[in-house]
Amino acid sequence: MAHRTSRLLAVAAAMATVIGGLSSATAGASGSEKTITVGVLTDVTGLAASGNASSVQGVEAGVYLAKREGYNLKYVVGDTASSPATALSAGQSLVEQHHVFAVIAVSSLAFSAAPFFKAQATPVIGVAEDAGEWETDDNMFSAYGTINTTLVNSYSGKFFKSQGVTNVGAIGYSISPSSAEAAEGAAVAAKHEGLKVGYLNAAFPFGSTNVQPEALAMKAAGVNGFTMATDANTAFALLAALKNLGVHLKAVLLLTGYGGDVTNQASPAEKLAAQAVSFLNPYEIMEVNTPATKQFAADLKSAGIKGLPTEAAYNGYVSVGLLLQGLKAAGKNPTQASLIAALSKVHYFDGLGLFGSHPIDISNRTSYSGGCDWVGKLQGTKFDLIPGAEPICGKTIPGVTVSPPA
Repeated sequence: MAHRTSRLLAVAAAMATVIGGLSSATAGASGSEKTITVGVLTDVTGLAASGNASSVQGVEAGVYLAKREGYNLKYVVGDTASSPATALSAGQSLVEQHHVFAVIAVSSLAFSAAPFFKAQATPVIGVAEDAGEWETDDNMFSAYGTINTTLVNSYSGKFFKSQGVTNVGAIGYSISPSSAEAAEGAAVAAKHEGLKVGYLNAAFPFGSTNVQPEALAMKAAGVNGFTMATDANTAFALLAALKNLGVHLKAVLLLTGYGGDVTNQASPAEKLAAQAVSFLNPYEIMEVNTPATKQFAADLKSAGIKGLPTEAAYNGYVSVGLLLQGLKAAGKNPTQASLIAALSKVHYFDGLGLFGSHPIDISNRTSYSGGCDWVGKLQGTKFDLIPGAEPICGKTIPGVTVSPPA
């Protein structure tokens, strides 16, 4: 979740306008291809756009993936405008006006449209970044797994200990249960590794860059490492503030912002603030240079997308991959019901190879605290792999749960 340029937002909005005239859920296409029309519910504009607008790029790359699998993938973009009310109306429009066969949801506001999608029995594939509907609604499937953020995974504590951090800070957004719980969980994971937690704020205002009070508090507490489950622009502002205060940090782990979020979209000041920062990604980062990352790069290139992908682009692309896996198992003439049934039986999903040798069980909706993550450290304009974090794999810490602030 990082800064995006107005040019990207304009392009995405134009896509929504141009492609909005497409209808047809499942129909014959030229040759043996089957046409599938999907909606893309994402945050094209507003505060949440900094993290999710480029998911459209991943879906566009997915068009080429789908073509190789015998599908002619069409898509209609629904902009939530980072508003719960608009997210609902956008979701209704995708289903009622554009008659999409399924929805790809990469949005902080998907929860607003979830009851409608469930009532309409619309298959939803995307990422569980917003709220608990992914755990409870049997028509919704998260491409990187349904992470129960009330559980605590040990990975962040292990990472900080490996980097010599002794005093950890953690910040999350109050508006987002997953963000707040991730911050709380990071604090517990740090303590589990014997580290001190000098500062914890799981109730930070969504999207804010007013971070001076937090920077002063972290300096006073002696924090020498921190993590944030926030938009990267919030994190970059805090990094700059800490630098101005002369705070020496041994390690910073950001849960979002890898790749094009920094190298393509960040301002010069943000790029400077992000130097030597470690970025976590639930997929193989491009620097791993595997067949899976090479194929992703090729599909991005086919779609005319230059530079490193953003995490949101990964999310869009891998969501298309999960959709295709479900379609193949849903019968010769799939229906929405048969697609939901097929996706419900996906116990092995390797994220198009981008999960490496660590596949996930899509149907596990309650006991998954996260698996393995790849970490890249920004050095100049490139990301260096960190030994021991290629990937770093944590485990659920037994007997501990967290919850967001009331």
